[in-house]
Amino acid sequence: MKFVYENPKMKSKLILCDTLEKDVELLRDKTLYKFIWIYEGEVELVINHQHLTFHAGEIVSLSYLHHLKLGEINGRYRVMLFNNRFYHIIDHDSEVFCNGLLFNGSQNIISFRVNDEEALKLDRLTELFLEEVAIHDSMQDEMLRIILKRAIILCCRLARNKHGVLPQRCMRFEIMRKFYALVDEHFREKKQVQEYADILHKSAKTLANILSYYHQPSAIKIIHNRIIAEAERLLYYTSKSSKEIGFQLGFEDHASFSRFFKNATGMSATEFRRQDRRMKRERA
Repeated sequence: MKFVYENPKMKSKLILCDTLEKDVELLRDKTLYKFIWIYEGEVELVINHQHLTFHAGEIVSLSYLHHLKLGEINGRYRVMLFNNRFYHIIDHDSEVFCNGLLFNGSQNIISFRVNDEEALKLDRLTELFLEEVAIHDSMQDEMLRIILKRAIILCCRLARNKHGVLPQRCMRFEIMRKFYALVDEHFREKKQVQEYADILHKSAKTLANILSYYHQPSAIKIIHNRIIAEAERLLYYTSKSSKEIGFQLGFEDHASFSRFFKNATGMSATEFRRQDRRMKRERA
């Protein structure tokens, strides 16, 4: 199954399919956000060279930054993909509140469980999508966008439930979500907690308390993890030198980046790249 809505003039895409492992073109498209719903058995996903197995009732949300391959499939899944041209999550953040919650560039993969009632809602949204892609008129684009928004909002609610967000604590959770989004946006030039606290109009201590309340890593750890995630992606998927990567990530010199990377990972950038190349050869 593969159903595609595409507006060539706007270069916008919305896709629903259940055979992504066979679609090389889609897997290579680095502009797509993804919801992957495993609704039967289990499916192995290779995300940023991590091999992870997800089971029936789990949804995984990935940003366009995540490199995805599918490994062993012992079940069934469905994936919805869209690009920023179809629905720009930052521009529409006040509508769906998903930036930094469902989609961020860290190495921490975001997943959550779906109960039977929520699975029925997702099935209904799938049916609506299939009905709408068959109708070709001037309102189709907006109708499909509404269906996608409903799916995003449903997934946001599931993710919030996973964090145990209470209505009276909603504002605290929003601060945490916005912090993750800000780190995604500014990690190359802002590497101090106080810089983010100032943007949020909160003290560094208040930010630390909020992250602790939701069992998150410390603020500085989140910043460092985001830098390392980007460094590892560049080392693994590009031929750029560690010197080029260091400058791209905002380090003043190569030595500073080398120290940072080794302190965070326990190996040099050169050792990391050599290890990953060896692992690629072993899996080939």
